[in-house]
Amino acid sequence: MATLQVIDRDGVSHDVEAKPGLKVMEVLRELDYGVAAICGGMCSCATCHIYVDPAWADKLPPPMSDERELLTELSHYKENSRLSCQVEFTAALSGLKVTIAEDE
Repeated sequence: MATLQVIDRDGVSHDVEAKPGLKVMEVLRELDYGVAAICGGMCSCATCHIYVDPAWADKLPPPMSDERELLTELSHYKENSRLSCQVEFTAALSGLKVTIAEDE
């Protein structure tokens, strides 16, 4: 199985098994230190906000307009912000490093 490196809100790093084909949000919401994902992946709440490690940013497809619009409205927005519900985890992304963003 592939892995996802997750930095929680306390700055602690966790290596998590992740199944290719799932959204990153689906992996993160199962963790005690993960994301809330209140809208269930509908790109409408931003409770799955993450920061993608800059070394991985170019390996992801760019955000669509609805994701970009929602992200830029967040007070904790950064250039490497993404909604984890919009990022499909693939075998090529094994080792992807993400940091869970602060609660809004």
